[in-house]
Amino acid sequence: MRYLPAIFLLLSACTAVYDSVYPTLNDGKYDSEFPYKSSSEQLEMISNSINLLNSIAFYTGYVFDSNSRLTKENISQTNIESQAIEKVYFNRTASGTATLIYAGDGNILYLTVAHIVAFPDTLYSYFINPDGSVSGYIESISIKSRQNNYIPDFQDGEELDIILMDKNIDVALLGKKIDPKVAIALKPFNYPWGSSSELEWGNFVYVFGYPMNYKMITKALVSNPKREKNFFLIDAVFNKGSSGGIVLAIRDGVPNFELVGVVRSVPADFQLNLHPFTKKHDIDFNPLIPYKGDVYVEKEQVIRSGIVKVIGIETIKDFINSHLPYLRSKGYYLSGFLTNK
Repeated sequence: MRYLPAIFLLLSACTAVYDSVYPTLNDGKYDSEFPYKSSSEQLEMISNSINLLNSIAFYTGYVFDSNSRLTKENISQTNIESQAIEKVYFNRTASGTATLIYAGDGNILYLTVAHIVAFPDTLYSYFINPDGSVSGYIESISIKSRQNNYIPDFQDGEELDIILMDKNIDVALLGKKIDPKVAIALKPFNYPWGSSSELEWGNFVYVFGYPMNYKMITKALVSNPKREKNFFLIDAVFNKGSSGGIVLAIRDGVPNFELVGVVRSVPADFQLNLHPFTKKHDIDFNPLIPYKGDVYVEKEQVIRSGIVKVIGIETIKDFINSHLPYLRSKGYYLSGFLTNK
């Protein structure tokens, strides 16, 4: 009687179990199963292309008297500096996630969402009528003087230029010419750009981002993949800084990752809250004693976590393809798996 080696029997048994437990891993579709083996090494490599993006816009504001009766129609004929009763300086900031998608000949290019860097050139505020409605007369006008977009991890503090931006689909490409010796050490995202139109209910995805300035990875499931033309939903936990993060699906088991989208936003409400007017390091209030000091009203955003809107990767590829000649004229030679061209 002939005996098969024990190792052969073990492998055969493993294969039978594998085929039984994961019968659809070779169906050519995106997986809905939790990954069956470790992919930490590949995920760590992908994380090297994920960066925190900070943006800050600087404004000069001009405040007017209620008797000035300035409107958008006549303000262009007005010397606003001489008309203003007060001149102020302030800034607005935003942060999110950017992914390095190209690094060649010293040219680097990052993919992110537009709303992180799309600060308006001009801001208006209006006087309020006695009945609480907004009048047509300008109370203040603020003009953007400059804007800085930067990756904090860059040791030399290089600022990134906005190479392309589309506010409607909320996509932006930021880039810069840097020292080629520095660029060659960077690790662009090098996995295939997939097809969000192939996503189905319950597909498993990984999400990379920078929530609250921490580089993190989380998992989620796809919902309503055909709900909107350019977007789909996932149930990931979302915090400020997650916008612009990448969403990876798995086709026929790890480590077959594909980029299927970029995190855009979550539903949010705004509410007005009363706060005690205190200095930064004041002691806590005694809840047994009624507070009788000054208060102020603050408009606060309440994030509805667990419902995340993702920009489908086809939309981003179409955006890039439509601007390929311009990008190449700037030194960004995107091709192959990035654009399907």
